[in-house]
Amino acid sequence: MTAEPDRRPPEGDWLGTPFLRFERRGSLAVVTVDRPEARNALTGAMYFGIRYAVQHVAREADLAGLLITGIDDVFIPGGDLGAVNVDGWADLPTLLGMDNVPFDAVRQSRKPVVSAVNGISQGGGLMIAMLSDVAVASDRATFRAPELFRGIADTNYGQILPRQIGPARARDMLLTGRTVTAGEALDWGLVSRVVPHDDLFAEAVLVLEQASRTAPGARLAVKKSIDDYYGHYDRIGMEESLAGGEAVEGFLAFKERRSPDWVAEDLRLDGRL
Repeated sequence: MTAEPDRRPPEGDWLGTPFLRFERRGSLAVVTVDRPEARNALTGAMYFGIRYAVQHVAREADLAGLLITGIDDVFIPGGDLGAVNVDGWADLPTLLGMDNVPFDAVRQSRKPVVSAVNGISQGGGLMIAMLSDVAVASDRATFRAPELFRGIADTNYGQILPRQIGPARARDMLLTGRTVTAGEALDWGLVSRVVPHDDLFAEAVLVLEQASRTAPGARLAVKKSIDDYYGHYDRIGMEESLAGGEAVEGFLAFKERRSPDWVAEDLRLDGRL
């Protein structure tokens, strides 16, 4: 008989979901996104669990930094639009508010956060990678920002992405949904390092070790300047969009593997956009 999965909110090194693994490697913590049956798509509890992990590491005196990675050929593809309370205590619709996702926690973390981008990175996954202190990517990694095809006015992307890669490239990614290769991501500044796939984890650990040797107070002052550079996004507008009709239609179209109804008939494609 298969054991019932653990279904309780985060506590200690437990991140509130069996799909996130928290490991201590000396003074470093590693969070691995491990949900192969859904290609690592994040449930509400998983989003919250990554946020919790950042804050948990910040509180633990014996932990110096955090590494985030995924399994197989997927880092994080964003939220699971079809998840229905698979973690037992939280589901995506009720936990998708910006208070519960990890983006601000990663961006403002007191301790270093490094992303080891092992494969597909899009939506929330790309945002986590960009806002990490350092993003090290496999040469097999790919990047995409498909939110506008889901009916979501992701104003956080609208704020962060132009500052990361410039407005022309940001418009290209957001308005066409194009897939960006690892080489392009390095050239554009989406990530800061690209390494051979088999060297990824070791390189990311090395980077986190180096970042964790910096003086905490001085590091925080520098991070505040970088945080100020990114600026503030229209959070109210994004929350309104998430509750609006376009997001509902975007969810249904994604679930039904079709183009949303706002797409002109002659522009509709078979399958998801």
